[in-house]
Amino acid sequence: MLFWPLAALPVPLYAVTVIGITCLGIWAADLADRAWGTKDDGRIVVDEIAGQLITLFPLLVLGRARSPGWIVTGFVAFRVFDVWKPGPARWLEENLEGGAGVVLDDVAAGVLAALALAVLILGSRVS
Repeated sequence: MLFWPLAALPVPLYAVTVIGITCLGIWAADLADRAWGTKDDGRIVVDEIAGQLITLFPLLVLGRARSPGWIVTGFVAFRVFDVWKPGPARWLEENLEGGAGVVLDDVAAGVLAALALAVLILGSRVS
C-alpha cells in the first residue's frame, strides 16, 4: 500500500505528492485510453490510487496514520463512494473526457470518503 510510506511525509509534502500523482494520472490515463482505444479501461488504476490517498488524508491530520483499523475503514469508505458515485463524482464521470474523466470522478469520491472518514474519527473521540 502506497499510503504507508507516504504517511511518513509532512502533511504539506503528502498533499503535494497526491496532487502530483493525480496530475500525472490524468495524463497517463488519457494516453492509455487513446492508445488502447478505450474509455476508462479497467487496467488503469492510478485513479484508484489517487482517490484512496485522498480518502486517507484525514488520518495524517488527525493523528491516526498508523492505525490499521482506520486505514481499513478509509479503504472501505473509498470503495463505497467510488461504486456509489454520488453527486459530483457521477457528474465528473459522465461529463469529462479523457484522463480527466477517468481520474477526477475518483478524486471526488476520495474527497467525499475523506469527509466521511474525518466525521467517523472525530465522532469516535466524542464517545
